[in-house]
Amino acid sequence: MKKKPEIEISASTEDKIKEAARVVFTRKGYAATRTRDIAEESGFNLALINYYFRSKEKLFDIIMLEHLQLFIHSIMGTVNDPGTSLQEKIEALVSHYIDMLVKNPNIPLFVLNEINADPQKLIEKIGVQGVNRKELVIAKQWRAFAAANKIAVNPVHMLMNVVALIIFPFVGSPVIRNRTGLSMEQFNALMEERKKLIPVWINAMMLSK
Repeated sequence: MKKKPEIEISASTEDKIKEAARVVFTRKGYAATRTRDIAEESGFNLALINYYFRSKEKLFDIIMLEHLQLFIHSIMGTVNDPGTSLQEKIEALVSHYIDMLVKNPNIPLFVLNEINADPQKLIEKIGVQGVNRKELVIAKQWRAFAAANKIAVNPVHMLMNVVALIIFPFVGSPVIRNRTGLSMEQFNALMEERKKLIPVWINAMMLSK
């Protein structure tokens, strides 16, 4: 039986460890991060972190899932807002996604791993399995927009285009920065520019015949 450390962990201690882990994962990347690095960043000993979080992998999953849950739940209000147009919703979604990924660049890695393992389980973990996508305001606005502009394109194409334009630069960030010589600050500045550019590109694609 694994020996329990003498120091009991509190909710605030747990939060401090998770915040330290998030900082180290963001700074060094998942692969290069060691549990010892997280212990040093948090100020807590290695035994305590290993006992309560078991492994770097478990800690990474907990942090990424929490961020993803908060983000998904926060944007439901955006996509279901009857007071904003379809274009305004796309602009807001792009801006929110990029802000999240700048702060949490390891989320795409977590999502890809979860999708490969069990996509349905990821949906259940996030807590959106009961959402009727066809009844969302953004879906109704898309159908109205497509009918008004005589667009026969499957809306899934638009969804894939939006997601790809947002996520791919973050997934490919190490290669992009290596080949272009961009610093992380310069890369993030480019991502800020994409907040304005992606909605323009999506609008052009939606209106193309």
